[in-house]
Amino acid sequence: MWTPDRLFRVFPNLGEMRERRAGRMSGGEQQMLTVARTLMGDPRVVLLDEPSEGVAPVIVAQMADMILELKRAGVAILLSEQNLHFAQRVSDRVYVLEKGQIRHAGTMRDFVGDEVAWRAYLGV
Repeated sequence: MWTPDRLFRVFPNLGEMRERRAGRMSGGEQQMLTVARTLMGDPRVVLLDEPSEGVAPVIVAQMADMILELKRAGVAILLSEQNLHFAQRVSDRVYVLEKGQIRHAGTMRDFVGDEVAWRAYLGV
């Protein structure tokens, strides 16, 4: 069960701004608040759509830590993300979608080591 105290341990920034209105938070802080509010419903799965987009690097790092903590707590994470470095840090598996079709599926470890896949899907 996700209690406010438990959420503030996962999201220490939010604990420090309990009295601040959401409209006065940064984009990254608002994203953390959205995830925290979602967790109050005690979900088994959370979908995160581009959580690192347009967010300061320090918040991106905090988001990664938060995702890893959620995984340790038994919450499954479905992440849609274009920032490969961020995805590498938090993901176990990778699915590359192109025009609605799965073009690659496997472990993140295998994907990172597959130069052919990198060139084909990432233009590297």
